[in-house]
Amino acid sequence: MKKNLFNRIAYLLAGVVLTSIVFFSISGFKSEEIKSNVIKEEKFFEIKTPNIPPEISLFGERIPIESFDIYERLEREMIVNTYLHSATLLGLKRAGRWFPVIEPILKKNNIPDDFKYLALAESNLENVISSAGATGFWQFMESAGKKYGLEINEQVDERYHVEKSTQAACDYLKEAYEKFGSWTMAAAAYNAGFNGIEKWSNIQQSKNYYNLLLNTETSRYIFRIAALKIIHEKSHEYGFQLKPSEKYQPIKTKEVRLDSSVTSFTEYAGSIGINYKILKYFNPWLRDTKLENKKGKSYTIKIPAEESMKIFPENY
Repeated sequence: MKKNLFNRIAYLLAGVVLTSIVFFSISGFKSEEIKSNVIKEEKFFEIKTPNIPPEISLFGERIPIESFDIYERLEREMIVNTYLHSATLLGLKRAGRWFPVIEPILKKNNIPDDFKYLALAESNLENVISSAGATGFWQFMESAGKKYGLEINEQVDERYHVEKSTQAACDYLKEAYEKFGSWTMAAAAYNAGFNGIEKWSNIQQSKNYYNLLLNTETSRYIFRIAALKIIHEKSHEYGFQLKPSEKYQPIKTKEVRLDSSVTSFTEYAGSIGINYKILKYFNPWLRDTKLENKKGKSYTIKIPAEESMKIFPENY
């Protein structure tokens, strides 16, 4: 009886020991596996200060990053835009479609090519409306848009017209350059207005943007543009592994003249072989479902070229 009890206790203890050995072995294996995965995750999500090139120019003008406050202001925007992943990635993709539209207009007007990054900073290349009412890629207020030749009313708003609003921006920047003597100051004036920059330039007796104490928005503005330029020019170095084919591609279009009133853009779209959605996508400056063209003004309507129609649903 005692012998059987002793054997049972011995078997029980042996089972406990064996189970413990197996448990700790598995636990140790899992612990190492989890530790390995954590290390991999930490490496994948490694966050570090973005590299800042030793020499930087914007609009063909040097940024004096040897000054500590200039360096730190640029570094702030580099950090913000490097790790603002979704917005920066979308900007990179949209640039593939819209920079080829903007660049020739800048070149024609002898405006530095870097100003395409100003449009990127303003709207991320999207027809957005700010809380103050600034509209389109170039974020024109209504009064400024009209001053620089854009038609703006309930039915037509050319702030949404990329080519025409880019031309208006060029006219603004040329005037600002003539007034302030540098492209950097012209860009600052695009943000703060002529009066704002002139006021602070006179008070502080300086025409150098980098020597001016400005409001927070304008103080960050030039550095935001510079950061976007740096990231876009070497996006892979800043973690954006974007293939050229992954950028949105330009869409070939053809032009149709419109010099009469339109009672229904749905019917009009059908008459030129497209639908209402496609008409408005390529002509977002048409703001209504109709056009009361009482003066018989001639407009240029863009529609997809024949080779571009394949990218749209077949039964549009």
